[in-house]
Amino acid sequence: AEAAKWYRKAAEQGCARGQYNLGVALAYGEGVAKNKAEAVKWYRKAAEQGYADAQYNLGVALAGGQGV
Repeated sequence: AEAAKWYRKAAEQGCARGQYNLGVALAYGEGVAKNKAEAVKWYRKAAEQGYADAQYNLGVALAGGQGV
């Protein structure tokens, strides 16, 4: 829960790595309630900044019908 709190703080300030990490936490319910649609939102924000891991996770999520 503590890590997710800091990921969210970083994500809300526009940090791509924080956005990606928050997306992962949301996708798997690590420290926060599981929310795949919200995870896709944060993956997209990080992906738009060129964060490769987020681009990959976003693609996998969308291909699986999550967050669409």
